[in-house]
Amino acid sequence: MKSFYQEIAKQHQDLLILPKKKLIHQFIDELFSVLFSNTSKSFGDVAIIQNKFMELEVQFNELVLDFAPINGRSQQQTQTFFEELPSLYQKALNDAKTILAKDPAAKSLEEVLYSYPGFFAIAIYRFSHQIWKQDLKLLARTISEYAHSKTSIEIHPGAQIGDDFAIDHGTGIVIGETAIIGNNVQIYQGVTLGALSVKKDEAFIKRHPTIENNVIIYANSTILGGQTTVGRDSIIGGNVWLTYTIPSNSVVYHKNEIKIKDNNPFPEPIFYSI
Repeated sequence: MKSFYQEIAKQHQDLLILPKKKLIHQFIDELFSVLFSNTSKSFGDVAIIQNKFMELEVQFNELVLDFAPINGRSQQQTQTFFEELPSLYQKALNDAKTILAKDPAAKSLEEVLYSYPGFFAIAIYRFSHQIWKQDLKLLARTISEYAHSKTSIEIHPGAQIGDDFAIDHGTGIVIGETAIIGNNVQIYQGVTLGALSVKKDEAFIKRHPTIENNVIIYANSTILGGQTTVGRDSIIGGNVWLTYTIPSNSVVYHKNEIKIKDNNPFPEPIFYSI
């Protein structure tokens, strides 16, 4: 067993010393709470909000130092992120308003902000995508996986998602690293925007589909391939498998056939399962 312990110790010596994940989770929860959850009367006080953001900047700077200890630019990375935060906040808030406008079950903006897992996943994507663009990729992935663990919605921080994005229900959604999603797109539970191939040597090419503006993708549909584009103003029905480009204003769906029983022998159902 001693050789095993030595092997583990050697492995850890070769790895970057990283912060405990709970520190990252705490930062994200506090940032989300200050921006979107009116859980304290003190959040109505500008001075208190300002102090809270100063604390968050310190936390973020410490995380950057842990994830990029040799780049010597942690303060600049922190400054860049918090300079972008007003824009990220507005984008996420517009996403929440879009969800409210599209989901008949949503009764108020507070309901979306406070209780919708789809909105939480989108907001955390907005933050992690900015961090990804700042080349803090491991930190970005750790943040996005926290949202994944809480919502069962997996959005890679490298994906490019436009404005007014709406996720309804959301459980089981997967959006890959090189996916491109336009503006005013709505996605339902179980949708996969994935790759046709998972070969490692294709890591640096576009592997995931492009979804243009004003598209709706209904539940459990799978759209694969870096050369696959769903044209603007299209509707993808539930349970569709799509690996080729479709033009704008398309409707893609599986056609169900209803057959009335008669005296002829009833055919064996093709898709019957127990």
